[in-house]
Amino acid sequence: MKHSLKTGFSFGITSGIITTLGLIVGLHSGTHSKLVIIGGILTIAIADAFSDALGIHISEESENRHTTKEIWQSTFSTLFSKFIFAMTFVIPILLFRLPIAIIVSMAWGLSLLGIFSLYIAKEQRAKAWKVILEHEFIAIIVIVLTHFVGKWVASIFG
Repeated sequence: MKHSLKTGFSFGITSGIITTLGLIVGLHSGTHSKLVIIGGILTIAIADAFSDALGIHISEESENRHTTKEIWQSTFSTLFSKFIFAMTFVIPILLFRLPIAIIVSMAWGLSLLGIFSLYIAKEQRAKAWKVILEHEFIAIIVIVLTHFVGKWVASIFG
């Protein structure tokens, strides 16, 4: 895979998983509303995908070592991968009762992250368990923190 596409895809899948999981868990803890969670996922899939794509675009430009084509490949790769991976989290919310949908979403997101982490470890010839554990640990921190933030916000404003 070309470096520019890999850069965008790697950023998009990781951000799509971790940001969307954090949003889902936080909104669930604060509202327990399918409508709010689906609205949040759609917002992340659109606004954050464009924001991340622009961030990658500017980051790649600032390195001053990529062609215009490579920069745009990274930009669109980020946009599409972030959008698509974020949108996959709508499916469990639509298919299951909300408490089950949250568990399914976490299992889905952590599984995707684990598989991608395994791919990264193999590419780097690193110990897979270390790479997977590091990435999963960060995702779990986000999930735990957003859960408590959601509860805190609900206790103040709910």
